[in-house]
Amino acid sequence: MLRPTSHTTRRRATAVGALLSAAALLTVGIQSGAASADAPAAPVAGKADPGALPAKLSPAQRAELLREANATKAETAKDLGLGAKEKLVVRDVVQDRDGTTHTRYERTYDGLPVLGGDLVVAAKSGETEAVTKASNAKLTGVDTTAEVAASAAEEQAVDAAQAEGSKKTAAERAPRKVIWMAKGSPTLAYETVVGGLQHDGTPNELHVVTDAASGEKLYEWQAVQNEGTGNTQYGGQVPLGTSQSGSNYTLNDAARGSHKTYNLNRGTSGTGTLFSGPDDVWGDGTPQNLETAGADAHYGAALTWDYYKNVHGRSGIRGDGVAAYSRVHYGNAYVNAFWQDSCFCMTYGDGTANAKPLTSIDVAAHEMTHGVTSNTAGLVYSGESGGLNEATSDIMAAAVEFNANNATDKGDYLVGEKIDIRGNGTPLRYMDKPSKDGSSKDAWYSGIGSIDVHYSSGPANHFFYLLSEGSGAKTVNGVSYDSPTSDGLPVTGIGREKAALIWYKALTTKFGSNTNYAGARTGTLAVAGELYGTSSAEYKAVQDAWAGVNVGARSGGGGGGTSYESTTVVAIPDNGAAVTSSIAVDKTGQAPAALQVAVNITHTWRGDLVVDLVAPDGTVYNLKPFSSSDSADNVIATYSVNASSEVAAGTWKLRVQDKAAQDTGKINGWKLTF
Repeated sequence: MLRPTSHTTRRRATAVGALLSAAALLTVGIQSGAASADAPAAPVAGKADPGALPAKLSPAQRAELLREANATKAETAKDLGLGAKEKLVVRDVVQDRDGTTHTRYERTYDGLPVLGGDLVVAAKSGETEAVTKASNAKLTGVDTTAEVAASAAEEQAVDAAQAEGSKKTAAERAPRKVIWMAKGSPTLAYETVVGGLQHDGTPNELHVVTDAASGEKLYEWQAVQNEGTGNTQYGGQVPLGTSQSGSNYTLNDAARGSHKTYNLNRGTSGTGTLFSGPDDVWGDGTPQNLETAGADAHYGAALTWDYYKNVHGRSGIRGDGVAAYSRVHYGNAYVNAFWQDSCFCMTYGDGTANAKPLTSIDVAAHEMTHGVTSNTAGLVYSGESGGLNEATSDIMAAAVEFNANNATDKGDYLVGEKIDIRGNGTPLRYMDKPSKDGSSKDAWYSGIGSIDVHYSSGPANHFFYLLSEGSGAKTVNGVSYDSPTSDGLPVTGIGREKAALIWYKALTTKFGSNTNYAGARTGTLAVAGELYGTSSAEYKAVQDAWAGVNVGARSGGGGGGTSYESTTVVAIPDNGAAVTSSIAVDKTGQAPAALQVAVNITHTWRGDLVVDLVAPDGTVYNLKPFSSSDSADNVIATYSVNASSEVAAGTWKLRVQDKAAQDTGKINGWKLTF
C-alpha cells in the first residue's frame, strides 16, 4: 500500500555543486541565503516575479540541458549523499527565466530501477537552491536476492488483471526486479505488466508490484489513463494544420511537431489510417462523416500544443518538439477516451451508438495533459497521487479551453459538458462543487486515496476553482457557479491564469511520483512564494483555497476571529498511550458553531492516528479516526467543530494516539480560532 510523501528542503549551497543531503517536510516559501547586493528584488504586488516564470526552451536548448545533466549526474549523486550502489537517471529538465534549472531524476540501486525514488534538484549558477524528493527514506542495505519466484509474481498480476476484465493468461512484460520505495522502507519487489482489455473495452496496462520476499501484493496501478466517458463537441469551422503531398492533403500538423490524426475505423489495435483527402476540407459537422471526429481531435490537439508552448514555454508533451498522435473511431460504440505512454498517443471512442465521438476540446486537452504529467511529475495513477494526476488533466483542460476562446465552446469550469455522458445534458464533472456529479468529493478526508481517481480528484479541482474564482455565487461565460468551502469561510480568487501557472510550475518542479494532497499544498505554496512572495495576496489565497477543501490551515489561522496557538512539539509514541497538547483560552462567552482547529502533525503513516479535540469540560470531539486504509503521511488540516455548547474559556487539549506499530511522528503545533 502506497504511503506518499513529499519532502522539500531549501538552502543556498556553500560551494559550487554542494547539495543538501538531508531533507524534511517543510511548510515551504522559506527564503534561503543571506541578503546581498545582487539579491533579486521583491515581487511586485499582484504580478509574478518575471525571473520565476518558466522559460520558453527550444528543443535544442532543452536537449543541451539534458546533456549537461547527464554529464554531471555522477557528481550530483555524490553531492546528494547517495550511496555507492545508487545512480541517477535524468528524466526531465525545465528552466526558469532567471536561469534556475529544475532537473528531475529517477534512481537505480545496484542496477535495479527504484520506483518512488524520484527527486528534483533546483540549481542556479552552480548553487543548489532546493531538493524535492518523492521519498526521504535512506536507500541502503537492500537485499537484492529474491525469495519469491518471478512466476509467482506473474500469476498474481495476471489474476489482478483478469479481475479487471483482461483475458490474458501471461504478462505483457515479464516481471522485472525493482526497488519499491513508495512505501517508506525500500523493498525488493517485482513489477509485472499485464495487457488485454478492461471490462469496458479500454486497453489494459496493469502494473502490479509484488514483494520479492513475501509474495505480498504491495501495489497496483493502471497505466492507461482515461477520461471515463463522453460524447462529441464541435468547435465550429476552425483552421487545421495539415500537410500536402502532390494533390493530396493529410491531417499532419507540421507546425506542431507533425501531430498526426488517424482513423481506426472501429478497430482496437494498430495505428489505423492517416486521414487524407484531395480538398483539405475535413468533415461536415456530423458524426456520420468519419472525418468530423478526426477534425475535432486534430483541433483539440493543436489548441493544447499552442497553450503549453505559448503560455508555459513547453514545446510538446515532452518539451522536445515532438508530437504525440491521435486515433479516432476506436471500437464500436466505445464510450471513452484515453492516453497511453506506450504508444505516446491519445485515443477516442465514438460514444453511445457511435453518435457522439469523445473529441471535445477539454477531452483532448485532458488526455494530452496525462502525457505531460507522465513526462514530468509522473504522478502514479492510484491513491491520492492518482487523484492529483486526474485533477491535473481537468485543471489544465479548463485552462486550455479558456485560452482557446472558441465562440462555440466557451471556457468553463465544467468537465465534458458537451459530451453528454449521462444522456441528460449534464457535465461529467463540476469543478466549483465536485459532489454535484454524485460521486466526486468536495474536500479532502482521511481515506480519500482509496476511491476511484476520477472522484478523488474532486478536492484538487475544487481548489483550482476556488483559487481562480473564489467562493460563493457568480456567473462566468454564461455559466452559473456557487462554490462552497469545507470550513464555511470565504476564499478570494486570484484569476485562472495565475492559478494555472502555479499548478503547472508545481507539477513540473515540485511534485513527485507519490505526491499526496498535503504535498500538493506544499508544492503550490512553494511556487506561489517564488512567483509572488510569501507575504503576497496570491500566497495567502493558495493557503485559503487549500483550507477551503480541508487541506491545511488558512493564511490567518481561521476566519479572522481570535486565535490561540501552541507551538510546543510533543512526540507521539509508536502504538502507545495517548498524548496531549494544551492551549489555555481566556475568551469570554460560548465557543462558536464553527470552531477552527488547525492541526500540524508529522507522521509516517497517518492511518494509525486517532486525533481528538478535548474541551475544557472533558467533552471529546473526534477530528480524525483510526483507519487501516489511510496510507498517507502527516495530518496537516483545519477541522471545523460545532462547539457552541461549550464555554470558550478554559484549557483545550489536542489528544493524539498512535494505535498501530511501526510508524512514528510528533505534534508540531496546533491552533484554535474562535
